[in-house]
Amino acid sequence: MALRTIRLLGDDVLKKKAKEVTKMNFRTQQLIADMIETMHNAGGVGLAAPQVGILKAIVVIDLGEGPVILINPEITAEEGSQTGDEGCLSVPGKQGVVTRPEKVTVKALDAQMNEIEITGESLFARAICHEVDHLNGQMYVDLVEGELRDVTDEEDEKEAESK
Repeated sequence: MALRTIRLLGDDVLKKKAKEVTKMNFRTQQLIADMIETMHNAGGVGLAAPQVGILKAIVVIDLGEGPVILINPEITAEEGSQTGDEGCLSVPGKQGVVTRPEKVTVKALDAQMNEIEITGESLFARAICHEVDHLNGQMYVDLVEGELRDVTDEEDEKEAESK
């Protein structure tokens, strides 16, 4: 496993649509492992392959219960809404208020290329939507209600403790 460089806002790769993954091979397995390590090292809860410069439709999410791997994810249902702070590893030190569905269902493939369907609520739903947006070349900064604001390390620590 290796840490990958997280691409930052302004990098053209973050505006491009990711390509469907059609087969699992060693390089893709390595990419997934590297993404998980990179996400954990950066203190994030989600990471999409375009954020490390790879245009493959892969996201990893970990809310502290172990990583969830979603390959070719497609949101098939949304319910309710939630409005709250959101940040991104590709926009370090910033947060903004974004409204997302309270509950989403996503159809995807797991790391063994088996079809799965997962329903997530609250933060998990927010993370799924955020990461799927990355696969479509969209970033949360385009959805922010109001202005992005600077986040101090102290605020990050308080937020992390509340999760």
